[in-house]
Amino acid sequence: MKSVTSTVVDDDDPQAYEDQHVHAVYNHIAPHFSSTRYKPWPIIAAFLNSLPTGWIGLDSGTGNGKYLPFPTERPGSVLTIGMDRSWNLLQIAKHAGSGPGLSATREVVRGDVLENGWRDGVFDYAISIATIHHLASHQRRKLAVQRLLQCVSPVHGRVLIYVWAVEQDDLSKRSVPISEGDGSSGQDVFVPWVMSQQTTTRIKTREPAAETASTQDDERPVDVSVYNRYYHMFAKGELTKLVKEAAEGMGLIVGPLTADVANRSGCDVIRDGWERSNYYIELRRWIS
Repeated sequence: MKSVTSTVVDDDDPQAYEDQHVHAVYNHIAPHFSSTRYKPWPIIAAFLNSLPTGWIGLDSGTGNGKYLPFPTERPGSVLTIGMDRSWNLLQIAKHAGSGPGLSATREVVRGDVLENGWRDGVFDYAISIATIHHLASHQRRKLAVQRLLQCVSPVHGRVLIYVWAVEQDDLSKRSVPISEGDGSSGQDVFVPWVMSQQTTTRIKTREPAAETASTQDDERPVDVSVYNRYYHMFAKGELTKLVKEAAEGMGLIVGPLTADVANRSGCDVIRDGWERSNYYIELRRWIS
């Protein structure tokens, strides 16, 4: 069982906190992390496979770019641009989907999920998968949601967000410590990533790694390195509340377009829920 521990975020400088406990860690573990992240989650795959031909979108916090080749049923029918802070992960994402006899080059760019580097409404869709939970304050998480809503079309833009949940299933191998209070605001934690000398050697020789390779905490060999990654584990209802607050902060109506609404913009919650230790929410922009 992974030893997840509670942590207290430095409220004075959350950016520095993320630099140390998120960005520096992922740059260091990028090859091993990528080797354990290759299976698409069903709801995300279905979302991308449903996109109309010709659409252009953003994967904000793309990591190793495993969703950039989608839709797999119609290769090349849509274009997803991958953005990440990690140079090392971007080098992997640039060739996501490549394999024996298949060389692929993806569109990737280095950037920050909090920056406003895109023209408003330039994308048809945006996804944020396992990224916003790495932001170390409520206001930063709120701003990240707003950047997603800003960058998609106000007429038809679609957004899908995934974050880790406090409620973990048995397959996650993570046990989240119980926090004080009513539990409505989630939990700030460190999740360890364990790398041994054997792991490093396997990566260099391109041997496959199991998805659970980083979860071993017991009986560690002497030559191991442990990297603590910061996460804000979301409580039930917290993601939906965050999205509503972010949208209303932009002057958007949250809910479906109705006949009595004129000259307004909004976003509708298509669905939200819990899947495999994650909370997710799908949104659609509209304008009247």
